[in-house]
Amino acid sequence: MTPEPAKLYLVRHGETTWSLFGQHTGRTDIPLTVKGEDEARRLSPWLARIQFARTFTSPRQRAQRTCELAGLGDRAELEPDLAEWDYGDYEGKLSADIRTERPHWNIFRDGCPHGEMPDDISARADRLIKRLCMVGGNIALFSHGQFAASLAARWIGLPVVEALHFMLGTASLSILGHAPTHPEVRVIALWNAMPALLGQVGQTAGYAPLDFEE
Repeated sequence: MTPEPAKLYLVRHGETTWSLFGQHTGRTDIPLTVKGEDEARRLSPWLARIQFARTFTSPRQRAQRTCELAGLGDRAELEPDLAEWDYGDYEGKLSADIRTERPHWNIFRDGCPHGEMPDDISARADRLIKRLCMVGGNIALFSHGQFAASLAARWIGLPVVEALHFMLGTASLSILGHAPTHPEVRVIALWNAMPALLGQVGQTAGYAPLDFEE
């Protein structure tokens, strides 16, 4: 039996001290800030309205904690492919500092020495998408900013370098789905919606209104 088309509810984890200051956080396993925990809780009233077939989270505690506070921790499964980009030698560094040595460096084009390169991320995203499409239905994903942007790019068939255009705030929600009138066409149905703004988004084409009360 062919599974129902997958609809991915993609959540970036809440704020951490490193995300607050713009440090690249890959393997380093740091907790959410108090603000980050509050951000995650604000997702719960809306996500509670969705019937999810499966819920997956990155193994990093910042993603797992966001999942828990958003109300889906009791059903979450760890998915290593949702982990953030491996920044290698650039772990913990600011982009501005990296560019003092490599003035035109961009992670989505150039990757990281002793870490992951764009081709690695593309292969990881494609592998994950293939598995999620086999699951089908509404799927909640808790991940990280730069991998989530890369996943979205690959969802709609773009090379990873184009993910540089897909900005994501902390504890943001995005939806990757299919065009209602052309189900074979993958689309980004919602992007970078913050909990405080979800009630203002209104009707997204083919999707339920985002009108919950906080």
